[in-house]
Amino acid sequence: MQKRFGKLVSASLVAAVAAMAGASAYANELSGRASLANGKKIFEQGKNEVPACNSCHGPEGAGDDNMGTPRIGGQIFQFLVKQLEDFATDKRQDTTMFVMNTNAKGLSPQDRADVSAFLSQMGGKPTPSNLVELKANGVAVGQTHLGKSLVLYGAPEKGIPACKSCHDYNGRGADPMFPKIGEQRYVYLVNQLKKWRDGSRANDPKGQMRAVAQKMSDDDINNAAAYLTSASPYSLGNKGLPARHLATKFDNN
Repeated sequence: MQKRFGKLVSASLVAAVAAMAGASAYANELSGRASLANGKKIFEQGKNEVPACNSCHGPEGAGDDNMGTPRIGGQIFQFLVKQLEDFATDKRQDTTMFVMNTNAKGLSPQDRADVSAFLSQMGGKPTPSNLVELKANGVAVGQTHLGKSLVLYGAPEKGIPACKSCHDYNGRGADPMFPKIGEQRYVYLVNQLKKWRDGSRANDPKGQMRAVAQKMSDDDINNAAAYLTSASPYSLGNKGLPARHLATKFDNN
């Protein structure tokens, strides 16, 4: 059973990486001329009819549980570009704030690359979700110790692979392919996993996230999200993090 499960995970990883290679190449092509200055301006001031990103995602891009918005500061550049492109082309629908499709359409492809570049370079201290406060406000909150098991080891008996098999240790992200899900907002993580599960979000390469989420119960989703929101990206005994993708270089002007 374990061998068969491992083969299935490996096959899905190969397919997903192959599917994302084109998107990553496109993002890297844009990165060479991405302007951090323009990205900062869009994030802080918006552009034309597009509001400032920080109006929903906060001054540090840390997201907001009350609004259901994600942490985008420090996220992987290629992932951010893909999401904005998917919003702009309606491959992904914003069913949280109902503004991202319009906002993404209001920015040019270069603007989207610029703001993605700026966001990827933000180094503000992450703000984990306050699970005690959320629970007191009636939000269903999972158990972190059970979530840790799912994130690091998966649940082979259910066909659920470990989150780290794609997203690296504690969901710290695998640049340039897989986004950071560790230190992400709890409400956003729960909402997105449920959207993957019911198919209302379907912009995952080769349906990989949908296949995983369909095997997760509400408890599984809540538990994984509870652990991930405060999961440290640093592995035990190691004060360093994986290097940034070498192809990602930006214009500081």
